[in-house]
Amino acid sequence: MKKQTPISPTAAAGRCTLVGAGPGDPELLTLKAVKAIRAATVLLVDDLVNERILSEHARPDARIVHVGKRGGCKSTPQAFIERLMITAVREGETVVRLKGGDPFIFGRGGEEVEHLREAGIECTVVNGVTAGLAAVTSLGVPLTHRDHAQGVVFVTGHAKTGAGAHEDATDWRALAATAHSARLTLVIYMGVAGAAHIERELLHGLPGDTPVAVVQHASLPQQRHVVATLGRLQAAIAEAGLASPAVIVVGDVLQGLAAASVDAGAGRFGT
Repeated sequence: MKKQTPISPTAAAGRCTLVGAGPGDPELLTLKAVKAIRAATVLLVDDLVNERILSEHARPDARIVHVGKRGGCKSTPQAFIERLMITAVREGETVVRLKGGDPFIFGRGGEEVEHLREAGIECTVVNGVTAGLAAVTSLGVPLTHRDHAQGVVFVTGHAKTGAGAHEDATDWRALAATAHSARLTLVIYMGVAGAAHIERELLHGLPGDTPVAVVQHASLPQQRHVVATLGRLQAAIAEAGLASPAVIVVGDVLQGLAAASVDAGAGRFGT
């Protein structure tokens, strides 16, 4: 890749910050995120960012550019977003790249930092609450537990496509075997569209009665979820009518919820 020309010492140099907006609830913003948003003259905003964050914290004169990043929908090309960031910084703007969740957990923040550095621009990153954590917290269960899970794995269910993509980006069978033997919770982002394949592959290493939960719109008033077993993952998603954006959680930390769902009979679906 051809490197960008670094900013010259005499050029008007702005600055850039990647900010995690959290899973949706504006009250889950960090104080540092609010400070960065309030200082921004240009905000490049993903689709999943709550509009209240902008109305409550962005400057009235800030230029807000919606650059759309939503699974299963048409998205603004990543290269175009990166060019916008670099151009705005070189024009002396205070740029905030506002991303849902955390910039460094499936937010392509790592790629953006690399491109900025190639252009001679250093970037600050402000972490946000990631959807996988917010999803299980909203259900009243942890990601780790001394009796049920000794660790957690965050994994994408939507592999990279096109140039540079790996044919088998995620070895679900190996991951399932490791999760079973090491007692790990699996948190799968962007996995609803491929749920049937994920279910089929995970069953090679995990029991069919392993508890699962699927949480859509985590932390928002319209949140919905379903609790089921791994052997019914795809069926439960279809029956509940869930869609992206959603997080799939797999593991024994959900045992209490799964037992409650069984006791309640058909009461597997929640809001």
